[in-house]
Amino acid sequence: MQVNAAPATAEHYILAPSDLPAESDSVLKHNDTFGLFDPFGDIDSQARSGEGLYHKGTRFLSCLKLKFANGRPLLLSSTVRQDNVLLAVDLTNPDVYYENRIFLHRGTLHIYRSRFLWRASLYERLRVRNYSRAATEISLTIEFASDFADIFEVRGTKRAERGHLYDPEVGDGKVVLSYEGLDHTLRRTIIQASDAPQVTFPASMHFTLRLEPDQEREIEVSFACDIGEDRPAHLPYVQGLKEATQAAENSDQLSCRITTSNHQFNDWLERSRVDLNMLLTGEPQGPYPYGGIPWFTTPFGRDGIITALECLWTSPGIARGVLGFLSATQAQKVSPEQDAEPGKILHEAREGEMAALGEIPFRRYYGSVDATPLYLILAGQYYRRTGDLAFLKSIWPNLELAVEWIDRYGDSDGDGFVEYSRRSHHGLVQQGWKDSQDSIFHANGELAQPPIALCEVQGYVYAAKLEISALAAALGQPQIAQRLMRDAQALSAKFEESFWCQEIGSYAIALDGEKKQCAIRASNAGHALFTGIATTEHAKVVANNLTGERFYSGWGIRTVADSEARYNPMSYHNGSIWPHDNAIIAAGLTRYRLTALAAKVLTGLFEVSNYFKFNRLPELFCGFPRRKGKGPTSYPVACSPQAWSAGSAFLFLQSSIGLTIDAMRNRITLNRPVLPAFLPHVQICGLNAGDGSVDLRLFQSGEGVAVAVERRSGDIDVVVLH
Repeated sequence: MQVNAAPATAEHYILAPSDLPAESDSVLKHNDTFGLFDPFGDIDSQARSGEGLYHKGTRFLSCLKLKFANGRPLLLSSTVRQDNVLLAVDLTNPDVYYENRIFLHRGTLHIYRSRFLWRASLYERLRVRNYSRAATEISLTIEFASDFADIFEVRGTKRAERGHLYDPEVGDGKVVLSYEGLDHTLRRTIIQASDAPQVTFPASMHFTLRLEPDQEREIEVSFACDIGEDRPAHLPYVQGLKEATQAAENSDQLSCRITTSNHQFNDWLERSRVDLNMLLTGEPQGPYPYGGIPWFTTPFGRDGIITALECLWTSPGIARGVLGFLSATQAQKVSPEQDAEPGKILHEAREGEMAALGEIPFRRYYGSVDATPLYLILAGQYYRRTGDLAFLKSIWPNLELAVEWIDRYGDSDGDGFVEYSRRSHHGLVQQGWKDSQDSIFHANGELAQPPIALCEVQGYVYAAKLEISALAAALGQPQIAQRLMRDAQALSAKFEESFWCQEIGSYAIALDGEKKQCAIRASNAGHALFTGIATTEHAKVVANNLTGERFYSGWGIRTVADSEARYNPMSYHNGSIWPHDNAIIAAGLTRYRLTALAAKVLTGLFEVSNYFKFNRLPELFCGFPRRKGKGPTSYPVACSPQAWSAGSAFLFLQSSIGLTIDAMRNRITLNRPVLPAFLPHVQICGLNAGDGSVDLRLFQSGEGVAVAVERRSGDIDVVVLH
């Protein structure tokens, strides 16, 4: 019997216990700190294993509960503010009995619980108002605890040993929870109340409030995450909230304003924008989009690059930050344990005790076969989008080293294709974007043996060499430009000969270690359209298959067709639907002038966004066929928000309207723009190219789309091709 999912014993597998956080749980994030809370605002990792307050890869709070008269308050509402800064929870009291009679009727008190994250601290304020006509005295208790678990422990990794958990230090309105890891680093959670509670215990603070009729009282408590000598400053609640709100307003990377005639579509774009801004983390080189919450709140090379590509037309500053960070962290030497060679681009970077000790290889890990060519693609496209030659000149040595990695280490056997085979015993078995252990297989379901040459990776290398060829020419390096152009042309011919599989009407997902085709109908072939390596004839065949019933569920394109041996709509990579994958495919469809099909994919994912909380597309969802009256099916351990899922909204729109920007020519082009039926009107204000900018209005007109230039500033051309 074929097994459709990675075994639970596989390294780095994310366990899916029945107590996973509910989809209704709320997320806050600021830089390297994030929190996952239930609708009450509580944390209870015993009930839902992933909940907690995390900082730099460690859980600093595993329990945070509000008790009213030793019981739980009643929930009225719970939401995260539109800008993702503040979690607001409205609570009230249940019926409170004393000597077999109701002492306090439910709904007498309003408890407003609000919290935010700022500079490695969680700030919480409780505001209690008495709506009765009589004075009343109530007790509130805040319970807390920390297991200081590494996030890989939370994900399911078992450790043979742990460090030392110290007894709590208890003072007047202050408790310090401490843990010294095996890495000899002291981690502390510092709990501090603005006004001293009546009683402070090692795991709780107790407040007694007397409230006159219509009187309101406040309690403020902070929870600081302290590592070694890194001591976060303590601020008053109001000041911290002001600074956090201003920072969110100032961090917006969107360089143009997009509005449409469809309010739900506007909500999706707005949600994507604020989620991206929340996931952006300040690095010395600029903003970097962390992968996703909760499991991937850290820099990932592939994820960051694809997110930057998705948003490049609206937010080029993200691309510059990603290129700067990945250049600074590029591998400089051979390290088998890190799957690293000179020139290779980072797969992921982790902080935390297990990473520091080498119990996981991800402190700086390079086991990604596609991040390096994708990095080169981003560099070339960033140049075309911005004309920022000075910055690209500053990282030119990194770009050259990345090209050298492709030719020397990526193609280790010299056959013209880039392959992977892990060198680290603890590294990832599969090193493309579908990195679960069972994602690359043959038609009979047998897993492919390394070294493995992935379909999409060859396309990435092809596009990378074309991009760097153009950049080399701009930098006065004609010999390099010509060589890379020849390399790309040779790879294109060899790819067509080796990967096209007439039997399945698609490019094979991979070649295995014996150079045999893995003849699987997979979404990977759609990436060949994105990079332009596919022939026009075969691109149309692939496009029709991907948007046909075997792949297209009604919500989106599955990772593999439902005809394949390991197809499972509930699997991670063998039948699920990933928004970023669909967005890349849509961009590929537009490249081959199949814009109407790109609009079809956009329509499906837009409709999906209406079913998920906050209009937020998750990392992935299940690939079950669309059924009348039923929404899409959630995947149990999907990250939400996820950077490249948030970014997909912008790439979908770009693909549908066929938008390209050439800063060197001060030109904006719309090639065969299509607006789906649900989107009759789109307005884009402040779109720039080179030194000029325009406001555009697109609207359905007859069977086509009309484009009006409503404002023009500077020397800029707008070209519409039909």
